[in-house]
Amino acid sequence: MNETAARRLTGVAGLAAAIALVVEVPLYFVYSGPPPDWNVLTRLLIGILALTFQIVFVTGFRELIKAADPDREWVGTLAFAAGLVYTTITLVSSGLEAGAVIAADHPIDPTITVSGTYILYGSIDRLVLALFLTAVGYGITRTQVLPRWIGRSAFVLAGIGLAFVPSLFFGNTPAHFYAANGWGTTALMGALFSYWLLALGISARRGTARRTPAGAPAHPADAVPQS
Repeated sequence: MNETAARRLTGVAGLAAAIALVVEVPLYFVYSGPPPDWNVLTRLLIGILALTFQIVFVTGFRELIKAADPDREWVGTLAFAAGLVYTTITLVSSGLEAGAVIAADHPIDPTITVSGTYILYGSIDRLVLALFLTAVGYGITRTQVLPRWIGRSAFVLAGIGLAFVPSLFFGNTPAHFYAANGWGTTALMGALFSYWLLALGISARRGTARRTPAGAPAHPADAVPQS
């Protein structure tokens, strides 16, 4: 896949995933108590769609890095692997929540009832997402396939996510900012990630591929006159 096609795929998939996430997150704050089943299942379905697009996004990003600089392919592969792990963990969490809601004979709040998702959505997701964002940030800043501010903001988000990793020691009250399943640990980070992904998708979609003249070296250090 050439750089232009990889850029287009990355941008479109990133935009689709980000839009779905932007729609999903507010649905967690519609009800103060246990939400009705339709609310939980709707937000989970939207989240599943977002994660499906996210698989395409991480695949496109790997190809974009590979096309822009073959020597940095390992960075794209690391981002791809971390992105797939993050997506898988979140899909499993969504499945556990949906199953509990479908099986219950009364409305439940799965963010509290389904204890298995506490650190899946929280500490585990934050750690794996930080690895993904670090790899993406490094790949962008080194290859310049996207504006540097997107790469640098990825590092900032990774740092914020790492700060929430110890939240598993602070209880399981979703209304608390810093808890295993607190709104800061889960919803806030989800919102920040979705808007960052939206900016990345727009930039990739509107940007133009780097153009290297035919026969030109990939790295300035290679441009050494031959005697």
